[in-house]
Amino acid sequence: MTTRTDHALIDLLDASGLTGRGGAAFSTVTKLRAAQQHGADLIVNACDGELGATKDAWVVSHHLAEVVEGAGLVTAERGRIRYAAHRGSATAAALRAAGLDVLEAPARYVSSEESALISLAQGGLARPMTKRAPFVTGGRDASGRAIRPTLVLNAETTWRVAQIVTHGPEWFRSVGTAAEPGPRLLSVGGAVRSPTLVDTAAGVSFHDLFAAAGGLEPGISAILVGGLGGAFLHAGEAASRRWSAADLDPLGVPLGPGVVTAIDPTVPLVEHVKRQLNWAAGESAGQCGPCMFGLPALAEAWTRFAGGDGGARAAIEDRIGLLPGRGACRFPDGIARYAASALRVLDVTDTAPRHGVRS
Repeated sequence: MTTRTDHALIDLLDASGLTGRGGAAFSTVTKLRAAQQHGADLIVNACDGELGATKDAWVVSHHLAEVVEGAGLVTAERGRIRYAAHRGSATAAALRAAGLDVLEAPARYVSSEESALISLAQGGLARPMTKRAPFVTGGRDASGRAIRPTLVLNAETTWRVAQIVTHGPEWFRSVGTAAEPGPRLLSVGGAVRSPTLVDTAAGVSFHDLFAAAGGLEPGISAILVGGLGGAFLHAGEAASRRWSAADLDPLGVPLGPGVVTAIDPTVPLVEHVKRQLNWAAGESAGQCGPCMFGLPALAEAWTRFAGGDGGARAAIEDRIGLLPGRGACRFPDGIARYAASALRVLDVTDTAPRHGVRS
């Protein structure tokens, strides 16, 4: 049964407008209501699962007491709290040294996805599960195995919960935008002079983000927002926009889990994407058609495209259209968006290969 303390926390989080900091930006209070109703366990995800992400490790290193406080506030009275980190990582070691219940996931891209962690926590493999309904309410996996109600929150999210309880929703809303309030951590890296983690908020300009990282290296033509599950901007777009959904949604660019990467200008974008797609094709869970067959097919078509095959672009666009909405998780959806945005930026910057790779 929900207690008065639970209601008070719900009210605070509702007033603050906190959304998850793991990438989906889903309402935290909505997930918490369901978790309290179903007596859910909690997994605090500190895996830094996206390429270029560094914030989970930083939060654990600098604010672990507040992460633990926030986790305790959102967990049902008898719910189990576990802290997920990649196997053998410094983050896992720090969590274990603090005496916490650590769930060590394989250092694979899809292994830190929400349902993959739930599967691992309940004795299965660290592979995404098809969601007939959110697992915060429980249910069964594809093989019929019962799944205990489990809430998954990013480590930054639980830290922000503790901050809201301490400082209040007005403090939280004092930064950011009305639609996307509150402080956020952003990893700014790639071809910048001093890769860094910035404690900032939605609405910050890309100019200010890169200034915090010492500035861009000369010759930057492409910026990646959100890692492998995100999308590209060309440098001119980034120069005139802010890191906010209002600025980026019209371009099909999600904010994602707080990663902004300047692409190395010494490597043609088409070649950079080729390498990443081939890596991504090997990172799938190997259990759904879009990952098992679609991602390798997309990587193969892109490799031909990078080599100047005039017919490969049509194959790429065909693969991109077939990937979304058909897997157990959103990995293929993210890869489709990533590849489509790369084509768009190549067209805008006029660097798409026609008769071979142009440098």
